[in-house]
Amino acid sequence: MSNKPWQAIYPEQIPAVLSYEDKPLYSFLKESAEEFPDKVSIHFQGKELTFREVHESALKFAAYLKSIGLQKGERVAVMLPNCPQGVISFFGILMAGGVVVQTNPTYTERELEYQMKDSGAKMILVMDILFPRVSAVASRTDIEHIIVTAIKEYLPFPKNLIYPFIQKKQYGIVINVEHEGNHHLFSEIMKRKITEEVDTVPIDVNDDLALLQYTGGTTGFPKGVMLTHKNLLANTKMCNAWLYKNKRGEERILAILPFFHVYGMTTVLVLSVMEGNTMIIMPKFDVEATLKTIQKQKPTMFPGAPTMYIGLLNHPDIAKYDLSSINACISGSASLPLEVQEQFEKITGGKLVEGYGLSETSPVTHANFIWDQPRVKGSVGLPWPDTDSAILSLESNEELPPNEIGEIAIKGPQVMKG
Repeated sequence: MSNKPWQAIYPEQIPAVLSYEDKPLYSFLKESAEEFPDKVSIHFQGKELTFREVHESALKFAAYLKSIGLQKGERVAVMLPNCPQGVISFFGILMAGGVVVQTNPTYTERELEYQMKDSGAKMILVMDILFPRVSAVASRTDIEHIIVTAIKEYLPFPKNLIYPFIQKKQYGIVINVEHEGNHHLFSEIMKRKITEEVDTVPIDVNDDLALLQYTGGTTGFPKGVMLTHKNLLANTKMCNAWLYKNKRGEERILAILPFFHVYGMTTVLVLSVMEGNTMIIMPKFDVEATLKTIQKQKPTMFPGAPTMYIGLLNHPDIAKYDLSSINACISGSASLPLEVQEQFEKITGGKLVEGYGLSETSPVTHANFIWDQPRVKGSVGLPWPDTDSAILSLESNEELPPNEIGEIAIKGPQVMKG
């Protein structure tokens, strides 16, 4: 397409064409650790980790994966709720040359077995309470190593002592796994010293996969969307360009969107690390806990889904909480009702806009402008920089004029390899 009429109304701060570095995703963690070594990268339930600590932990994880046999291009599954281990393992796997397979922690044994067989994952990092489920299917898949971690490992004192009792009461099980054979403990891996320079694996950003993102699509079994380092890098850069009022190293991102969903992966995890911003991580969405966290931790950005904003607005005591720190929210995954948008903006004083994307595009392709330009009610907005978009006829596949119903076509550097 040569005709991109939407570019004529871009705010002057958003370039129509971006430049993309020819470097792997893991390099951004190294750069942020060098630029902001003592800045908080992760805040989790009162525990804080600096960029230096996250980078060193990722290096340890990468070295360990290589020591137990991970080869470039092999898949490593990550079956965790949002937690520091999710960030550390994501970059560690990439440093070791592996491909991340994000796995929904709520998967049944049947769903888990299908995904492990389809992806060919050789290793899996799993939360302790999910260990029995993984163990039950491992022998029927290619999994050779199971790495086990626990929420308590990154909780501050005394929460780390209390949590096992809460877990036992909540789930009725106590998991004890020894660090031996093909069972490994994340906590033991993190105790290892980095005695020499850990060699990160060279990556062809245009061709090498970073992520296999499973999506249900519309029919049949979930399919693994093949996203390269370049796909994710490009979409994160586009997101940053759209958020042009954000200041590098100064933003605080509320990380409730699950990292096992590509929306949370790109707009929260990768973007925060790339820009040296703090992630305020929550393992699940809970209305009251979210309101308390916003008031106390003062996030400036809150990417979310309409159900989250609706849940907060419906809380009877929302007026008692100070939500004024929030400057920008991009809503995705479902249609955003206009009344929710207007009410949430009134309460926070920030901006809430709707966007559109899909797993196959890393994921964002369109969004409304957050600042400086009018937005269209009930619309997903305009294509992002470097993104071509058209509405095509379902019959002839030819481009349709405005106000016609057809099929959306998208082209850009964020579109999957396959």
